[in-house]
Amino acid sequence: MVETNTKQSSTVVEVLNPDAIGPVVLVCEHASAHIPEAYNNLGLSPAMRNSHAVWDPGARALAVRLSILLNAPLVAGCISRLVYDCNRPPESPSAMPEKSELIEVPGNQGLSDEDRATRVTSVYDPFCDAVDDLLEARKANALPTVLMTIHSFTPLYFGKPRNVEIGILHDTDSRLADAMLTRSDLIAPRVVERNSPYGPADGVTHSLKIHGVEHRLMNVMIEVRNDLLETEEMQNAIADELLGLLVPSLKELGLIEMGTAHHA
Repeated sequence: MVETNTKQSSTVVEVLNPDAIGPVVLVCEHASAHIPEAYNNLGLSPAMRNSHAVWDPGARALAVRLSILLNAPLVAGCISRLVYDCNRPPESPSAMPEKSELIEVPGNQGLSDEDRATRVTSVYDPFCDAVDDLLEARKANALPTVLMTIHSFTPLYFGKPRNVEIGILHDTDSRLADAMLTRSDLIAPRVVERNSPYGPADGVTHSLKIHGVEHRLMNVMIEVRNDLLETEEMQNAIADELLGLLVPSLKELGLIEMGTAHHA
């Protein structure tokens, strides 16, 4: 796997390329399938422990590739989203879901308020702090910044196939998403859709809101169907396609001069 040159890590969050000065800050909340030993695998069967319910397969690898090509810092989660989903607020039931699609999560059932608070302080808070610290450092250095979160989704959901291949999602600020969507024909016949297979009504734009909208940063969430990310070659191909939408959009929005995309 291609890696970045600079890496800082903790047990719950890693920051790659923290000093990169490109205009994009990458966030990958569901980068890891790791469930700490204390949680006893959340009661999941071995077959379920690497499923899409546990993490976003291929998302971290795609984000690392984009980090290199965009000279961009990357904040990635190191804990399974079933322990705590860092793209959900603490009050959301889906932050520590008792069930994910068709998969029961025994270790999340009947959690006490104390159990939930412990996961918030041990997983969610450090993750959010890492993103906020990075954004504050960039602000102090007067680096124009846009926020891009990277996810993958399963081709089959509740037994129904999904035709969309790349989703470009946004909340109240659609500027970057709009610019990218107007160029989606550049990667035809790839199926690219707005706010699909999820959208704001599904509660998936939490990170965009607290790290992007609230900081008055342009922002976008990328969802890639995970069967398109199964090999390094496929990950690199999707990264190149996303750059084909993103780079001219950043240029149009007046941000590309702060960091030039390049192939590594």
